[in-house]
Amino acid sequence: MRPSAARLFYEKQRFSLKRIGPALATPPCILLGLLIWQVVLGHPRWRHSLSNGDVIGWTIFLWAIFLRLITARLVTEARDGELVISLRGFWRSRRIPFSEIRSAEQIHYDPVRDYGGYGIRTGRFGKAYIAAGTQGVRIKLANGAAVVVGSQRSQELAGFLTSHSAAGGVT
Repeated sequence: MRPSAARLFYEKQRFSLKRIGPALATPPCILLGLLIWQVVLGHPRWRHSLSNGDVIGWTIFLWAIFLRLITARLVTEARDGELVISLRGFWRSRRIPFSEIRSAEQIHYDPVRDYGGYGIRTGRFGKAYIAAGTQGVRIKLANGAAVVVGSQRSQELAGFLTSHSAAGGVT
């Protein structure tokens, strides 16, 4: 963020790892077990086992991917006349100028049923940025598109966007 940029709204959300966390941790844990068995204890697992260097390399690689996935955050911030929705950890962000916003309303949804899960999704109601929970803000844009932003502070975000959008008169 530039030093001159005034942050008007800011929210950082973690992704829920209750269901997917154990599945994400399984491959690196298996490789860590193989690393201990083969490299540390000196017992090759199979007749044509991976080399020790390969086991070490794959273990480090899978742990790096795992740590990247569990530290991803959905960050929503309003500054410099635009709404910025970022998926931190994956270098993905979307900028929506306040002048393009026609309306913003607080909504409740089922992330799995309506959008197929969490993350950056496209569903029957448009594009969605969802990290956790079942509430958010549906934003209607000037081009007719709809964007849903998951938020634990959805009422505050909807009110802020309404007052700062083209429909609210303050840009």
